[in-house]
Formats: sequence, C-alpha cells, structure tokens
Amino acid sequence: MKKHCALLVLAGLTTHTIAAQSVTSAPTDSALQTCSVEPVRFSSQQLMPRGHVKVEANRTEIIENQVALFSGNVDITSDSATIRANQAQVNENGRDMFAEGDVQYQDKQLRVNSDAISLDQSEERLELTNTRYQLSGVAGRGAADNILLDTDQGLILSDVSFTTCPPGDEDWSIRASEISIEKGTVWGQAKHTRFYLGGVPVFYLPYFAFPVSDQRQTGLLFPEITSSSNTGVDYEQPFYWNMAPNYDMTISPRVMSKRGIQLKTEFRYLTEASYGQVNLEYLPSDRDLSNEMDRYFYRVEHHGLLSDNWEMHVDVNGMSDDNYIVDLGSNFYNRADTHLYRTLAFNYYSPSLTMDLALKDFVVIGDFPNTYRALPEARLNYTTGLGDYLEFRVDSELAYFDNTQDAAPEALRWHLAPTLALPYQRQWGEITAEATLLNTYYQQDNVAGTELEEEVNRTLGQFRLFSALYFERDTQWLGNGSIMTLEPKLQYLYTSYEDQASIGTYDSTVLLTDVDGLFRGQEFTGLDRISDNNQITLGVTSRIIDSANREQFVVSLGQIFYLEKNRLIAATKEEDRSALAGEVDWRLSNTWYFHTDMQVTTDTDKVERSGVALEYRRDNESLVQFTHRFVRDLSGEMIDQAGVSASWPVAKNWHLVGRTYRDLERDRSIENYLGIQYESCCWAIQVVAQRFLSNRYAAGGMQASDEYESGISLQFIFKGMGSSGSSRRMLEDGMFGYRQPYSLN
Repeated sequence: MKKHCALLVLAGLTTHTIAAQSVTSAPTDSALQTCSVEPVRFSSQQLMPRGHVKVEANRTEIIENQVALFSGNVDITSDSATIRANQAQVNENGRDMFAEGDVQYQDKQLRVNSDAISLDQSEERLELTNTRYQLSGVAGRGAADNILLDTDQGLILSDVSFTTCPPGDEDWSIRASEISIEKGTVWGQAKHTRFYLGGVPVFYLPYFAFPVSDQRQTGLLFPEITSSSNTGVDYEQPFYWNMAPNYDMTISPRVMSKRGIQLKTEFRYLTEASYGQVNLEYLPSDRDLSNEMDRYFYRVEHHGLLSDNWEMHVDVNGMSDDNYIVDLGSNFYNRADTHLYRTLAFNYYSPSLTMDLALKDFVVIGDFPNTYRALPEARLNYTTGLGDYLEFRVDSELAYFDNTQDAAPEALRWHLAPTLALPYQRQWGEITAEATLLNTYYQQDNVAGTELEEEVNRTLGQFRLFSALYFERDTQWLGNGSIMTLEPKLQYLYTSYEDQASIGTYDSTVLLTDVDGLFRGQEFTGLDRISDNNQITLGVTSRIIDSANREQFVVSLGQIFYLEKNRLIAATKEEDRSALAGEVDWRLSNTWYFHTDMQVTTDTDKVERSGVALEYRRDNESLVQFTHRFVRDLSGEMIDQAGVSASWPVAKNWHLVGRTYRDLERDRSIENYLGIQYESCCWAIQVVAQRFLSNRYAAGGMQASDEYESGISLQFIFKGMGSSGSSRRMLEDGMFGYRQPYSLN
C-alpha cells in the first residue's frame, strides 16, 4: 500500500548529546583489536529544517485537527533525529507524541530500539521503555529498562548496562540501577554499580561519577600494578586534576611494599606563547635503605616564545642520590645515563642571523669524571650572500667553563671563525669550496702546577673542497623495473697545525666515525682540540629505488687518506688511512629487512666497530629481530653483544613478546624480557616478567656490573574505557626496547 505523508510543525523532538570519555585525552592505540560491530549509519541530509517534522505511514487518520493517528511502517523525521514504529499518535497539533511497536530511535550519537517512545513537548520530556542502545562510531552498547530525557532532570537511565563486547560474547559489562546526567553538567552519576566478568559480579560501587563531555575531567585514572625484587609489590594510583582549560595536574600516590609510600606529581601548563611542565617525586624514609633517607626527584621544563624572533628554553633536573633512577625508575632518564641536565637558554632566529645564549650545568651520576659547566655560553652565527656565487659566514662563541672541583682549571673562551664559501649546487651534483680562519682565545685560571697557560691565543687556517655527483639509470632489481643511482663524493681538507697542549679540555672529546662522519672535517666535539689535517676523503653511495620511489637497497662506503701525519698528539694516528666505513640497508622483501654498519682497519683487516640487525616483520604485531653490536675498544673494554626480540601471536587472542640480550665477551645475560597478552575485542590482560643488570652504584660511586634485578607486572585493559596498550608497546618497553633497524625511506 502506498504511504501517505503528513507534515506537522513541532518545536521539539530534540535530544541531548551524550559522549562518555576517559579522564585524560590519551591517544587511542590503533593496534588494539576492536570488536566487529555493524556501524550505526546516520545521514544528517535526511533531517528536516529546524522546527519541522515529517511523518510517513501506510495509513493516516486525522481527528478534528487535534489528533493524528499513523499505522504501518511509521517514519518520523525531525531536525535532529528519526523514529520508526508500527504505529504512532500525535496530539494537540504536535505538542506531544506516542509511538509503539518495534520502535527505533536514531540520531548522530546513538541508535535505540525500544517497545515505546513518548514525547511531551510542553514539558520537553522524552521517554523510551525497554530499550537496547548502541553508540555511533564505537563498540559501546547496552540496555535499559527506561530512558528519560527531561529539561529539568536531564537524562536518566534506569536498570542500565554497558559493554564494548559483541552480542553473545559479553566478557565484561557494567550494570547500574540508575545512571543520571543533570542538565548543564559535564558529569554523570551512577548508583549501585556492579562490574561483571564473564557474567560473574566481581566489583561493586554504591556510587561514582564519570565525565560525559569531550572536556578533560578530574578523576581517577587506571592504576598500575607491578612487582619486582627492588620495590616489592608496587601499586600506583594516578589522580587527574583538571584545574583549568590550560593547566592541569596528575597526582600519583605509589605504594611499594619494600620501600614505603611515594608521591609523584606532574603539573602541565599551556599558554598562547609557551608550554611546559613541572615534575616532583618524593619518597620519605626509604625503608629499604639502612639510613632510611628521604629520596626525591624534580624536573622543570619550559618552552616559551618571547617575541617573533626570540624563544626561551628551560630544562632543570635533580635528584637526591645516584641510585634514585636505578631503584625507583624514571619517565625521563634510564639507568645507563651518567648526567642530569640543567639548562637555561635564549635563542634568536632570523633569515641571516642566529644567536644562542645559554647556561649549561650538569649533575654527575656515580663515579664519572666531573663535567665542565658552561656558565654562560653565547653563540652568534651570521650568513650573507656576496653576489651570485659567494657566501660569507661568521661563527662565533663566548663561553666560561667552571667545575665543581675547586682545584680544577677554569677558562673563558672566545672563538671567531669567518668563512668565505663558494657553494655551487645543481641537480646533477654539487661543488663547495670554503676557506675559514679559526681564532680562539683562552683566559685560564687554576693552572698552577699544570702545563696549561693562563693566556692562549690559537689561530688556525682551514680549507675545504667538497664535490659530489649524482648519476642514475634504469635497471632491473629482482625482476622489477627500478632506478639505480651512483653518488661518488670527494673531499679535500687542510687545517694548519698549532700546539694545543697548553689548552685544557673543557667540552672536547673524540667523535665516533661512521660514513657520514668521514666528511665532518673535525675529529672532536667542542673547540678545545682542532686537529691539523691534510687529507682526502673518498665516499660513494648507491641506491636502488623502485617504481613507488621507495629505496630497496642502499650501500655506502667511505675512507680518509692522510697525506701527512697528524702532529696534534690527541689526534695522532699510526696508519696512513682511516678505517674503512660502510653501511648497508636492504629491503629484502616486503617482510625482511637488513641493516649493517661497520668500520674495518684496512692494514690489519680487523673490525673496529659493527652493528647488524635482521628483521622479519609480517605486520605491526608479528616480528622477529636479530641484532649484534661490537666495539673493539670502548674506554678500555670490548663490547660484544647479541640480542633477539620477538612479537608474535601464538594462538587465537594470545600474543607473546620476548627479548633477550647477551654479553658474548663476558658470557652472561644482560636482559631477559618476556610478556604474554590475552586480548579479545573488548578487553585484554598483559603479564610481563623481566630480569636485567641493575647497574646500582656503591657508596663510593662505583657502578656494580654483576648485580641483577627481576620483576613482574600485570595490567588489565578494558577497551572503550580510556585504556590503551598493545603487544607492540610491550616490545618497546624494557631496558633496550625495540627499534627499527634501517633508515630506508
């Protein structure tokens, strides 16, 4: 039978937008498995103009222009929602309405199936009975005996349930006698709430509140529960305080059975021109220490824009003792770090001029050589063009270095380096010629009894000529059309010599050499040591690029040839050439990747440094990685370490993550890490166990090298309730963590 259409004027048929959200705005981890639920589809194009409603039905009966009766496939469309029912009645020219029989209500936020729906426009009241609802865009769904939407009372759901699990597989659910959301509030209230696992009630709350808007709200976050030989049973309960739209605080009491109660706080702020945070951690009377000392950690970070060209940066860190990070952990440092930064810096930027003003201090952890502080340090760099081809550049620095050791030498250093350059760059290659005058002045104190001089003025000349060519041709790579490139590089470098034994070493140390480092032109950090050079550097890179412009294979080789022996003692070399440096990145297939970098001494054919990584990655959650690292001499010790990392689904809903690293030189384990996860589409549980070198410091500051620490952690994840996590994230945790081993684009 053909439908009849009646057009009535209504002022209502509106609904409120309800959107439950976690307390913080943590990003959702896309790796989490989600429930396969048919999405709620709703198009706003089918809605009526504001204030109007359209009713379609198989049969229509209007009684004295006061009552309209509709039956058979009734469709009611307003300016915000649609209603479908078997029959409906509209009274008093649209001021109230009642529909029943397989009622379906739908708007942009949710879809509700119910037995009946009633609307009283005069009292602005909407009520649905015996409902089943599903949220749009997410897996959240549930049921309620009654849903009432009232202008005065807000939203009230009676005998309501909620879950993100699919129908027939409710692994977990929440049920409450009543959930209410008052008008104008950003909080909802739940009464007599029970939490069910597999249909079994496991937790009860007589009352709790929860956020219902997209704003950050004050409240409890999910706790973290771990256990280790260092802390014992460890329970941390974060509390989020939304103090204002542009600043907030997280307060996290942490209870450790072996050590006591620690308080951790994080304050964050954001303005139009700056952002930053302040972290404070305090543990009174650590019970695991013989002296039961108080322990603390603090960190202040600030980034601010002072004007269009000026910005400020602050990074200040401190802690009570050397073992704080080892014993209690840190979100900002790890147990291998030897210094904490304390920096205040001002930076100026313009197209031709940059300037940096900084105070750089350090806190030394353990028995490591004390580090000089730059208090202050100022750098100014100016660049301008001279005609079409020439470029003039001036690099300058002024710094004062002092040391916490009273007897250590201190110095004022002034450095000025004007450079005249001819950079010529084209698509086929580049040629750059540079001539630089390096002048550095030192005023040194506390030099009595040393070979240092109170006043030193060092002037060096440097010339650099660099050239590179870029060739490419079409070729076949594993049966596919590709482009092969050949990129030879040549550099000549000359630096004059001057004896520098009378200058202290304040910020200089030897740099590690790789393929790119061969063309650096400097062997040391800082300015206290500048090596004399008369050398030629040769290098070549070749790439295989597929039709999608992806690098499939990259190989680089390079070596320095010394035309004269270095006279600077710190840079003296016995050979006439550097180690041969090489690097290979190879996309073996869509799932296999290989990377290696290596430095080989050519006169003895001995490997000085090497790193190798082979990875099979089927997808983001299924990978196996083999790694090896070798250093022949690092501070008098040989480093020879191998490791295996894996993340793999082992059965339906079960995922295994493991990692082991071994010291081949000392024949001992460095870290063992094993995690297992069960994950359904609506909840997950993770268990992680690990054992690793503790690297704890003794009373004299010496670091232990044979003590181990072990621990276990447990985490529940209920999807759709503000939690996130995945097996990939488990693999990235731990002492070493997972890193992709290649640099292909």
